[in-house]
Amino acid sequence: MTLISKIDENNIDKEEIKKQAEILRKGKTVIFPTETVYGLGANALDEDAVSKIYKAKGRPSDNPLIVHIYDKKQVNNLAKDISEKANIIMDKFWPGPITIILNKKNIVPMRTSGGLDTVAIRMPSNKVAKALLEEVKLPIAAPSANISGRPSPTKGIHVYNEMNNRVDGIIIGGDCSFGLESTVLDLTSDIPTILRPGSITKEDLEAVIGQVNMDKALERKEDNIKAKAPGMKYKHYSPNAEVFIVSGKIDDVANKINELVNNNSKKRLKTAVMCLEENKNRYNCDTIVLGKDLQEVAANLFSALISVDEKKYDVVYTEEFSNYGVGRAIMNRLLKSAGYKVIKC
Repeated sequence: MTLISKIDENNIDKEEIKKQAEILRKGKTVIFPTETVYGLGANALDEDAVSKIYKAKGRPSDNPLIVHIYDKKQVNNLAKDISEKANIIMDKFWPGPITIILNKKNIVPMRTSGGLDTVAIRMPSNKVAKALLEEVKLPIAAPSANISGRPSPTKGIHVYNEMNNRVDGIIIGGDCSFGLESTVLDLTSDIPTILRPGSITKEDLEAVIGQVNMDKALERKEDNIKAKAPGMKYKHYSPNAEVFIVSGKIDDVANKINELVNNNSKKRLKTAVMCLEENKNRYNCDTIVLGKDLQEVAANLFSALISVDEKKYDVVYTEEFSNYGVGRAIMNRLLKSAGYKVIKC
């Protein structure tokens, strides 16, 4: 049976936090909110506990997990060869939605690192997450709190519906503010490399540490042989419906989608379009409005993908977004959700 704790980020119930922390100390699993998505946590230093994460998610065991901490001093216990650039990133962006990859110390089990000699570490800014981590006094491995391959949850109700009775504890603590998982930055080489784009962008990073590369694997469909970060392998973020990205000028995109919608209606396929608010009246079917700008699209994307299943759509088309700034992260998630199916106008 899952212990459910509803906690207000602005009025944290310390007794409920203590109950959930004790579950983690016993080597069990707890879901908790962060500023990006909800995470499914267990003691990062306990291989048996980490195995329970994989079991709850149905997650392939060679996909590395992100280790969550509450104090930068904990990095020294987990990692070695910590560079000046790593310290700059931690000072500038922590707590916040960025994960750094460093060479790991032996204290970090291979099961936590997905069989790699590196460790992914992040310090969340969400007040509930920080309170839990500080109370438990352990580094907590926590991927997104969803069945592997499904959209990541950003609302408590989505976590409850999908994961209740699959884990030992759930903290429901409000909606996640960023809505996309953290940026993942590999700092194990001279030139840092983004392995997963997020709300902290390439441009943000280059402003403080100079040149930053984008991992070449982000440009192709094929799974990596060995993923260094979560979300680099396997199909991700996918509802049950078929998802297609439609690429081109907005007038051409709208015309193409309406043509496809008409064909789908003849086949009795229930269809929807994910789009910007300004474009919602262009389409001859249900629309799922993602927001007015890219920041809102990022915050609403996973919730929208989950709503696709709630409304039992068969097919979903989505507009293409700018591949700049946070748009890179949006398109990265959409391409994986669609299985790289792009219709070009």
